[in-house]
Amino acid sequence: MDRSRVGILFGGTSEEHLVSVKSAQEVAKHLDIETYEPYWIGIRSSGEWLLCDSPEPGWEESGRPVVLSPDRSTHGLLVVNDGRVEAVRLDVVLPVLHGRLGEDGAMQGLLELSGIPYVGCDIQSSALCMDKSLAYTVVRSAGIATPKFWIVTPDDTVDPDQLSYPVFVKPARSGSSFGVSKVTRGDELPSALETARQFDSKVLVEEAVDGREVGCAIVGNDPDLTAGEVDRVALSHGFFRIHQEDSPETGSENSSFIVPADISEEARRLVQETAKTVYRTLGCTGLARVDMFLTDDGQVVLNEVNTLPGLTSYSRYPRMMTAAGLPLSEVIERLVSLALQGAER
Repeated sequence: MDRSRVGILFGGTSEEHLVSVKSAQEVAKHLDIETYEPYWIGIRSSGEWLLCDSPEPGWEESGRPVVLSPDRSTHGLLVVNDGRVEAVRLDVVLPVLHGRLGEDGAMQGLLELSGIPYVGCDIQSSALCMDKSLAYTVVRSAGIATPKFWIVTPDDTVDPDQLSYPVFVKPARSGSSFGVSKVTRGDELPSALETARQFDSKVLVEEAVDGREVGCAIVGNDPDLTAGEVDRVALSHGFFRIHQEDSPETGSENSSFIVPADISEEARRLVQETAKTVYRTLGCTGLARVDMFLTDDGQVVLNEVNTLPGLTSYSRYPRMMTAAGLPLSEVIERLVSLALQGAER
């Protein structure tokens, strides 16, 4: 039987470039090459696309120039080889990209133009989830609690005396806690806004939620959704800043993950059902990780939704799925199958 040709995009131009490369390396370890023929498409931080043998170190030097053709008759890649252009047809694309121009709808738009089926959320839900303020506004309409928040645009000023501290100041459209600051006093606010604006012109100021940080991995398309085990972020001090340690594989200096979360069975079911409601409300497909707070009075409050969560050896999404009996190899198979099935409809 012919193998399905899978284009796997990784790297990218966002601040999460290195995380994406590590995610792709983990995918390479779990991809069934008897079923799938992988085409590794690495994107340098500067934006050049390369067709590589693998996502292992050295891909940036050894790859061949390649582009994804927006021409639907090509249905795949245009590879530059010794001055000649070769077309390579792809059956499906698996984006392993995080952050801006990866999970914000931009790449999804290019894939829609190309006509190639792809794994994950579509343009609309990707853009919606990437913008935390828009996601909050939409899920509130479904009765899901969110933090109290204020939107700060480039021309806005904020009166520090109008806020109840502590607050978190964060880019509205970024991931992995880049540009996030915890502010406990009014005089800290200007510096926090300046830090957030290094990553996005639109900034969010959120009142801190007094609760435990929990997460839930989701795979599937509505109505057939599978929730992974709930995890809990255990903090020793400070606040959770995933993927920003020098050597995240060896652990974080202030946090660890408890999977399954040390919460009651009732709370676990509530977190999973809330995650599914958020997923459906925002129009997610394929996969997402829904991060939430669980308060002492049993309320679940949305934190954020990651539509292309990290798949590294230390990432939360694969850990939660593995704990639920779905190893990464099975998750990948299910995601690719869902994308191909959607193309047949």
